[in-house]
Amino acid sequence: MGKIVLVPTPIGNLEDMTLRAIRVLREADLIAAEDTRKTGVLLKHFEISTSQTSLHQHNEHQRIPSLLEKIQQDGLTLAVVSDAGTPGISDPGFLLVRAAREQNIPVEVLPGPTAFIPALVASGLPCDKFTFEGFLPQKKGRKSRLEALAQEDRTLILYESPHKLTKTLLQLAEYLGENRPAFVGREISKIHETHYPGTLGVLSKHFEESEKPKGEFVIIIGPGKP
Repeated sequence: MGKIVLVPTPIGNLEDMTLRAIRVLREADLIAAEDTRKTGVLLKHFEISTSQTSLHQHNEHQRIPSLLEKIQQDGLTLAVVSDAGTPGISDPGFLLVRAAREQNIPVEVLPGPTAFIPALVASGLPCDKFTFEGFLPQKKGRKSRLEALAQEDRTLILYESPHKLTKTLLQLAEYLGENRPAFVGREISKIHETHYPGTLGVLSKHFEESEKPKGEFVIIIGPGKP
């Protein structure tokens, strides 16, 4: 029987690619990529010639059964990558791993890049206990989720896109309090990485009045008191 190997890829700096990740991608029979064009650039940089197939949120339900069949019948080693970071963390990967576990197909996960850990450590906010929320619901369930987060007494971690950052910070300040300590990390590991410490009130005002958000963001919010 073959196996599945989830391979984290750099979130910005190509030097974050591990020797083990390069070896696994070279030795795999097939690479399942979120975007074969983006992964193609990475493979070319590291001189990896392994064939690719697409596996993303719009086709994973249809593709997973045939991929698992190849792994079982042909002994295929399937390497799985997302556009950046660790597959399964706000990226495709979970459904494949769940289905593989149900069929007793071996799953291996390599350690590697993910944006929220360096942002959390750099924030200076407590990192002994934290909860990772990923992206907040855009419409349905957003209000109830914000209300639930207001009761959380651990450090909170969220991802947000540039065009929704200001709205999210304003809502967080409304529900969690303007004086709640917070930190925004921009373009983690990339050349324009920027850190913004402050409070939810200060940070929401900054991006509302002084700076148009550009890039990808991690929001860290310090513990509150339920």
